Amino acid sequence: MMKPLIAIVGRPNVGKSMLFNKLVGQRLSIVEDTPGVTRDRLYAEAEWRNRKFDLVDTGGIEPSADSQILAFMRQQAEIAIQHATVILFVCDIKTGLTASDQEVANMLLRSQKPVVLAVNKMDQVGITNPDIYEFYNLGLGDPIAVSAVHGHGTGDLLDACMEYFPPEDEEEEEDDVIKVAIIGKPNVGKSSLVNRILGEQRVIVSDMAGTTRDAVDSYFENQKGKYLFIDTAGMRKKSKVDDRIEKFSVLRATMAIERADVCLILVDANEGVTEQDTKVAGLAHEAGKACIIVVNKWDAIEKDDKTMDHMRQDIRRDLSYMTYAPIVFISALTGQRVDRLFDLINYVNDQASLRITTGMLNTVLADATARVQPPTDKGRRLKIYYMTQIGIKPPHFVCFCNDAKLFHFSYQRYLENQIRSTFGLEGTPVRLTIRQKSDKEG
Repeated sequence: MMKPLIAIVGRPNVGKSMLFNKLVGQRLSIVEDTPGVTRDRLYAEAEWRNRKFDLVDTGGIEPSADSQILAFMRQQAEIAIQHATVILFVCDIKTGLTASDQEVANMLLRSQKPVVLAVNKMDQVGITNPDIYEFYNLGLGDPIAVSAVHGHGTGDLLDACMEYFPPEDEEEEEDDVIKVAIIGKPNVGKSSLVNRILGEQRVIVSDMAGTTRDAVDSYFENQKGKYLFIDTAGMRKKSKVDDRIEKFSVLRATMAIERADVCLILVDANEGVTEQDTKVAGLAHEAGKACIIVVNKWDAIEKDDKTMDHMRQDIRRDLSYMTYAPIVFISALTGQRVDRLFDLINYVNDQASLRITTGMLNTVLADATARVQPPTDKGRRLKIYYMTQIGIKPPHFVCFCNDAKLFHFSYQRYLENQIRSTFGLEGTPVRLTIRQKSDKEG
């Protein structure tokens, strides 16, 4: 299952993220020319010479980091190095060899992992800058000249990395991995939940809001199944998204939702559902994803026997469009009820993939229309001929009728509720498309 992993490390601002993006071929890492924009490990899959592998872009290693975030970035890089098959150490020709580079190199030598040395910002073609030779002093073998901006040298670099890959055993692609996006506003405990599940400090957790800027993927397997947790950057209110980096983060969260099978919508028990939560949940609902509403920090609440019911009612009221989503109360800090999430994730994922035969659907339809007559307008009555399912994730049904204008929203909702009460479909939105029989079927 595990593909080879290349970890890109180096001190801040040598162009790691740009190189990462070049190798992956998509704009995945947030690239700005402020040092230290990449705070967390960011994964992506890439392919070279028909071999798939994972790349991880680490925050820059500052060998003697004073500030809290720099120290965190260093830890993250260290974790990435432990997991890597090969380490891609990036230096910068413009600054030349620095004492920091030497310290990072010493740390890499101690790790005893294979290291490929890249000297970035060699932007002129065909001319070798003689300064590259000083990088031999690092004791890491031949430096490879690359330009992340133009993409020169990236092929040589990947060839050098591939020499350290294990022989290609049949790495079978596993389709039974459930992708779970953890979404919510900043500081609601998304990263803490990922760390609680994984049992290692995978994501930077600090009580500064907005410590996670990128969506970070973590693979996890237990007896209940295989999961890929996508921890998204907290989504802020639009008014607070003045700086460009945050704009990327909202986009990234949206992309994480698109990739996911199941979304865990985290709500802070102390605050209840805020306007921001309804927006975040709305993104997942509109994307048609299976959802679970997870109330975190439940350990911090003064409780009596009615607290949970009240909270549940408030959530149902505030997220009225998501009555299908189960609600679970947890504490990422103490681990309370976190293990219940796996059964729920499996369950809502199965529900979103449910296929219902046309025969069964039409039995429900006949029963529903007999119970509540379809609406009429100016003497014309809505006739529903039949119904069929055309898609899953979310379950998508098409209703053929004599006149789509007669098919009121309230009657659509009634039919949806009838389908749900018969087949369950818990945790997943349902799509209903209305077609007039005279329409071209397509």
